[in-house]
Amino acid sequence: MTTLTKQPDPGLSARAPRKSRKRGKPSDGFRGIGDLKVALFFIAPAMVGLILFYLVPTIRGIYLSFTEYSILGDPEWIGARNYERIAKDPLFWNALGVTAEYVVINIVLQTALALGLAILMHRVAKSTLIRGALLMPYLMANVIAALLWFWMLDYQIGIINQIIEWTGLPRVAFFGSEQWAIPTQALINTWRHMGYTALLIFAGLQAIPNSVYEAASIDGSKALNTFRRITLPLLRPVLVLVLVVTVIGSFQVFDTVAVTTAGGPVNATRVLQFYIYQRAFNEQDFGYGSALAVILFLILAVVAFIQMKFLRGNQSDLD
Repeated sequence: MTTLTKQPDPGLSARAPRKSRKRGKPSDGFRGIGDLKVALFFIAPAMVGLILFYLVPTIRGIYLSFTEYSILGDPEWIGARNYERIAKDPLFWNALGVTAEYVVINIVLQTALALGLAILMHRVAKSTLIRGALLMPYLMANVIAALLWFWMLDYQIGIINQIIEWTGLPRVAFFGSEQWAIPTQALINTWRHMGYTALLIFAGLQAIPNSVYEAASIDGSKALNTFRRITLPLLRPVLVLVLVVTVIGSFQVFDTVAVTTAGGPVNATRVLQFYIYQRAFNEQDFGYGSALAVILFLILAVVAFIQMKFLRGNQSDLD
């Protein structure tokens, strides 16, 4: 007895893939175009802000640096004369030296203290409340933090000087002394930012696998040797990021100086950013102020490039 089996239509099977392919191609294309439109929609506000508040002012500032410009008149092209004046300006070199002193003190103290706090958070302080409390100074505005410490360190009524006097030591003019003014302001900003910096380093510590420490422990490595040979090398990308961000922020210090010493005493705290403000807005010399701002921009670009290049911030020993 012969069993008849129904065979599939070869024409139908040949046509089916072509039909599905015709439906698939437009679908994939439309989906790609749709994703691009959605991405552009979300990126557009940030791009508009970047262009309006960063790119356009930067280009205009570079142009004004080659002009003599007061707000009451039109810009007059003078070429590189502003930059020639900067090279011979003793106040500029003083401001650059004061800024460099502030940056060195702030970077060294902030990085060292933040690294210690991060290790304590990683090894000892497991409470989220304690870790969150470290961010409280950072959540405070710079002006408020500066005024708070300005009153606490006041020579006459400041509680810090009263405590110093109770111990039998003479009062210290923290903001009125050429010797103490810049270190005091560096310490204020270190106090405000070290919690945030510690959290960045703490995140880098958590990314280091425990197996590395376990292997070092099996080999008999001491704690200090483990920190020097394992923790620090593996933290290098995070530490370089912290250094770049901190150096850029330190070079741009302004509000702490503006509300406490206003550049005094005797130009001891006239940092570069404050000097730019004085020349541009107090003296209405926007061309010269723009040239100073361009010089500051170039300094920051060179410093950031050197840090990333020689500290190998884009490389990790975990790879």
